[in-house]
Amino acid sequence: MANDLSQSVYQQNGFDNREAYLDSLREDYGGLVDVLTSILPPSEDFDGLVTELEDAMDSGEYDELI
Repeated sequence: MANDLSQSVYQQNGFDNREAYLDSLREDYGGLVDVLTSILPPSEDFDGLVTELEDAMDSGEYDELI
């Protein structure tokens, strides 16, 4: 049931599943998505992950982390 619930969060946001969501982020942020998802739990996918990605882009750290 927990897996069904987590999948519905992605579907509610227009994605088939978590991997499709992460693939869409990879289009903009590349390998940094993989770096951050190795540290952050899936519960942070729509909050902490996006914030970290945007902060890295804004600070110029993005190029160094890829």
